[in-house]
Amino acid sequence: MNLPNLLTLSRFALIPVYVVFFSTNQLKTAFFIVVLAGATDILDGYLARKRGQITQVGVMLDPLADKCMMLTVIISLLASGMIPWQAAVAMFIRDAGMIAGSAFFHFRGKQTVPANSLGKLTTVLFYMAFLFIFFDFSFAVGYLWFVIGVSFIASAIYIVLFLALNRETDTAN
Repeated sequence: MNLPNLLTLSRFALIPVYVVFFSTNQLKTAFFIVVLAGATDILDGYLARKRGQITQVGVMLDPLADKCMMLTVIISLLASGMIPWQAAVAMFIRDAGMIAGSAFFHFRGKQTVPANSLGKLTTVLFYMAFLFIFFDFSFAVGYLWFVIGVSFIASAIYIVLFLALNRETDTAN
């Protein structure tokens, strides 16, 4: 266990904290909990690379922590009526698919593709969409749909990179 992995685990602990603030209608505080989770994501990645502390546990738990927080936010926004169910379903399908696919292939010994710039950009765009939604901007839902489209493009690119990486690995063996 190292500091980057502890930071990743802290993101799991922030999920119920977010839920408490969101469910008590403290939306601005709930949003800042999501931002705090995002900050720990940036920090753990930076520390893991800088200190050479990248671990298989971290590689698996880091995106899982991110996706769990995102799914929690999506469900809470849906339950409160702040986003349409179609947007929630689209985001859920994408995130659940990424979690299930990553776990399925990880446990079959396949290599995973590290986060790329488009994936990181998508995360930033989602955080912006959440900001607009939480602070009730009139264009928030339209912007969210744009981000959902970008996220599906990012996922398609990830799949292509994953297949290419594992094709090279399979060919080399």
